[in-house]
Amino acid sequence: MHGALKKIVFSRRAWAAYAGVCVAGALLMVATVASMRLLPASLHLQPEAGANPRLLDRDGMPLGGPHVDGWNIYDVVPLQSVPEFLQQAFLMSEDRRFYVHGGADWRARVHALWQNLLHFHVVRGASTVGEQVVRILQPRPRTYWSRWVEGFEAHSLEKRFSKADILEFYLNEVPYASGRRGVVEAARWYFDRDLETLSHKEMLALAVMVRAPSDYDLYRHPLSVERPIEELASKMRDAGFMRTNEYAVLARQPWGIEHPDPDVDAAAFSDFIFGQHPPIEDGSVRTSLELGLQRRVQALLDQRLRQMRNGDIHNAAALVVDNRDNSIIAWVVGRQGKGVESPGSQIDAVLTPRQPGSTLKPFLYALALEKGWTPATLIDDSRMVEPVGHGLHTFRNYSGEHYGHITLRDALGNSLNIPAVRTVEFVGPGALLETLDRLGIKTLDEDPNYYGDALALGDGAVTLYGLVQAYSTLARGGEFLPLESLSDAGPIRRPVRIYSDEASSLIANILSDPGARRLEFGEEGLLDFPVQTAVKTGTSSDYHDAWTVGFDSRYTVGVWMGNLDYAPMDGVTGSLGPAMVLRAVFAALNQRADTAPLYMSPRLVERAICVHEDFMPRGQCLHRTEWFMPGTAPKEPPRRVAKSAPRTDERVHFETPSDGLLLAYDPRIPKDSQAFLMTLNHGPSYTKIAWYVDGRQTHMTTGPNYLWPVSRGHHTVSARIWLSGQSRAIRLASVKFMVK
Repeated sequence: MHGALKKIVFSRRAWAAYAGVCVAGALLMVATVASMRLLPASLHLQPEAGANPRLLDRDGMPLGGPHVDGWNIYDVVPLQSVPEFLQQAFLMSEDRRFYVHGGADWRARVHALWQNLLHFHVVRGASTVGEQVVRILQPRPRTYWSRWVEGFEAHSLEKRFSKADILEFYLNEVPYASGRRGVVEAARWYFDRDLETLSHKEMLALAVMVRAPSDYDLYRHPLSVERPIEELASKMRDAGFMRTNEYAVLARQPWGIEHPDPDVDAAAFSDFIFGQHPPIEDGSVRTSLELGLQRRVQALLDQRLRQMRNGDIHNAAALVVDNRDNSIIAWVVGRQGKGVESPGSQIDAVLTPRQPGSTLKPFLYALALEKGWTPATLIDDSRMVEPVGHGLHTFRNYSGEHYGHITLRDALGNSLNIPAVRTVEFVGPGALLETLDRLGIKTLDEDPNYYGDALALGDGAVTLYGLVQAYSTLARGGEFLPLESLSDAGPIRRPVRIYSDEASSLIANILSDPGARRLEFGEEGLLDFPVQTAVKTGTSSDYHDAWTVGFDSRYTVGVWMGNLDYAPMDGVTGSLGPAMVLRAVFAALNQRADTAPLYMSPRLVERAICVHEDFMPRGQCLHRTEWFMPGTAPKEPPRRVAKSAPRTDERVHFETPSDGLLLAYDPRIPKDSQAFLMTLNHGPSYTKIAWYVDGRQTHMTTGPNYLWPVSRGHHTVSARIWLSGQSRAIRLASVKFMVK
């Protein structure tokens, strides 16, 4: 009786335990199913609709980072393109029974659990490739519970996808150090080669590193993988995937880690592409950029910035254009510091309007050549003062020197300011502004009167993009084409004629002539290139901007330096900062293709002339050959041009004072030492001038200048003028001014 009762009680306990296990198992299954997540419909990842396409350079190499939302979308290979040895190495290392189990290898997991218990810590993980794919697709905290769930999800994964699809996805998305994903990226990152060129040892390294990407990073811990590689190679040999002699060679084989080229910073160019062009449906877009040149120009620009760190300069930009199709082949934004703390580090300096300095002068003089001037036309470079409101503005050349009457060639070559102002008076600020607009410079959008004569000296703001686009027009003989940023942008657009072939050739010839810049720059220097190159520098007021732009027979290059927070640089000019970069960029470009001289229009006429410029000794002239547009070659010495477009119909006029001028009397200076220079325009040939202040003749001169003793009060000034060859005097109307 007692035994029977004991048996019944035991049976009830057994059934209760069994029922408890069943309930716990059911609850575990319910919890597992509840925690499982939906698997993707495909293992072939594609960018989401509306995502930016991947940008490639013109040879198909990727620009910038290849990941989309963390996924390796582009550097993927089909499984059949992965070397068989590399596939076997991964499976031998990560999942030896991959083709046998159904997603989770329970036998391997039990064995791993036993090994971990024996060693009192985790020595084996036993995650299958399928479970690792689940972890890549659906990251979870690394717990025993997540491992249990991943086993069931891996089983579901293998019911939906083939073994080949799972292995292919794994090899393309498995994470490595430094943010690399997949074996293609890892091979390029560590060995700078494609998969099919790797040695057996390098393939084994790729298989080993995924176990602990940071600990086994070849750049940080190159020796840490030696023993795991040797162990894996031994297993590969025992399994018949390596011959004994191959294993022996591998053991002695040295590492061939090859640092890849540094990443190219093409973010600014990429942003421009996405903002400039309509949405592109294709997964990748081939641009006009040349990756190797981009990298080279970036290095040159950053190096120059580091060299000039004492010049209080933080930002720079460079743009390189191939004149054959007007395509952008390098778009570089440089900065002294790479962090967000660097002033203007997030601004694209290629597209930022800045004061152009003297870089607009070639377009001004090209317009003057179209209107009848020649490179031998003499322009007056003497002291020039013009009224501004109730005050005066004195124009000065950069060096402070004045050269008197000087040829257009020398005025442009030496970038003289006063001849440029006289030239803009000749062509008119409105005509110059309209021409600049047709050249693609759209940032000068004020009325011509807003800029006035100062437009020739850099008043206003332009972008490096617009400036290089305009210079490329001169490089192509005066035909304008907008810059292209895509490699296959369709048929080249019909060019628009801005300047004649002859005028463009003359400007290019002047800008490439070392002799034309001898007065201000010297005949030898940074601007004298080994291959004929037209070069122009520019520096804005107070050293806020420094520019150098140039073109040869094939390329147009522009370089800007400055501070995007508008802080002034410490004396950095266009010929000091950007010129060195421009010279180095052209040196690199000249190594790529055969060089040639700049184009000269066959319609130009070469003539031997003798030019007398005022800075030369009296009675001497400069014998040289000059080029002329048809019908403009002189039959006599070049005539002097003081101002070709007088402001009024009067033959002479006051330059100072201007009507309504206010002057300040300085009580700290003795009265006898204070004087004001009254001047007439320097064009006519004066015999004598009678000066009248407040209706009374105060002085008689033979030249256009009179130093008047200053006195307080309201005053008027007029003059009677006798010109050479005339007996009757000209009487100028009175000008009113005040000394306070």
